[in-house]
Amino acid sequence: MDIQTQLRQQVNSHAIVLYMKGTPQFPQCGFSGNAARILKAIVGNDFLAVDLIQKPELIQPLREFANWPTTPLLFVHGEFIGGSDIMTEMYQAGELQALIAKKD
Repeated sequence: MDIQTQLRQQVNSHAIVLYMKGTPQFPQCGFSGNAARILKAIVGNDFLAVDLIQKPELIQPLREFANWPTTPLLFVHGEFIGGSDIMTEMYQAGELQALIAKKD
C-alpha cells in the first residue's frame, strides 16, 4: 500500500487527526503545541496525533495529500481543515467546535 493510500485510510478512520511535530504532551514547535492545546480544549485526548519527527517519510506525501506546505495539519471527519492559524481562528469563532461536533 502506498503512503497516499495509508494517509487517506488514516484520516478517514479517525474523527480527528493532527499531523504535528512532536506529541501533544511534548510538542516540538509552537504551532504544533498550539494546535494540540486547541484540540485538547475541545475533545481532551480523543484525537490521533501523528509525530512527523518520528515519521519523516510522511512529510512530503502529506504536503501533497493536503496541498499544504507547513505543519501542523488537521483533518476532521476526513476533511483537511488547515494549520495552526486557521485552527485558532476557527476555535475563537466557535466554528471548529461545531465542525467536530457535527458528525459525532
